[in-house]
Amino acid sequence: MASVCSTTLALMDAGVPIKSPAAGISIGLVAGESGEYKILTDIQGKEDHYGDMDFKVAGTKEGITVIQMDVKIEGITIEIAKEALEAAKETRLRLIEEIKKAIPEPRKDISPYAPRIATLKIDPEKIGTVIGPKGKTINEIIEKTEVALDIEDSGVISITSENKEAIERAINWIKDLIREVKEGEIFQGKVIKIMSFGAVVEILPGQEGLVHISEIADKRIEKVEDEVEVGQTVAVKVIRVDDSGKVGLSIKRAKEAK
Repeated sequence: MASVCSTTLALMDAGVPIKSPAAGISIGLVAGESGEYKILTDIQGKEDHYGDMDFKVAGTKEGITVIQMDVKIEGITIEIAKEALEAAKETRLRLIEEIKKAIPEPRKDISPYAPRIATLKIDPEKIGTVIGPKGKTINEIIEKTEVALDIEDSGVISITSENKEAIERAINWIKDLIREVKEGEIFQGKVIKIMSFGAVVEILPGQEGLVHISEIADKRIEKVEDEVEVGQTVAVKVIRVDDSGKVGLSIKRAKEAK
């Protein structure tokens, strides 16, 4: 029963918004052959070993939430049960008051050491995008943000971590994966590939677009490599998104928009 009290304290200290503090107490019994008996409150190992009953009662100020009883005699009378429950109630209420003296209510914010869980609902058709080929994308999110992820068929994603910032990074990563790029938006993208006719730029995790050579600079250039290089971060503007989802980008128009 001490575990009930200590768990209540731990939950409140961790910032878990429990409705009401709970406490528990063990009530014992020593009964004679002629019917006389004695109720014992807060029994320990010795009383439990030599006594005739271990009656555990736990609950809140509003009432009992759980009871469990072991007896070594044939049974107990209604009078013994009533007296045991009254003793348990009196002590339970006193214990709850002591708990409230230590911590009156759950802390306003969750402890930095307590695990946090956040949920995100996405279109079920986007689940494959989040998982990636052979789980590559989801494993990368887990590895780089150090969170635990669980995706249900309904599109509900559960994200668990002790680090609030890690959860936020994972949520933003997922949102970027599934968001639809719109014409006119400007991104800070990373050049991931250079070809003779343009450069491929990653604008969001898993989403990329093509900057045609004519959209790199406000002048005619002969080689893409003369203006950009792989790994470089560049500002790009979305100039088109076709029906297949392919994205056209422009570096020069992003500069003009500043």
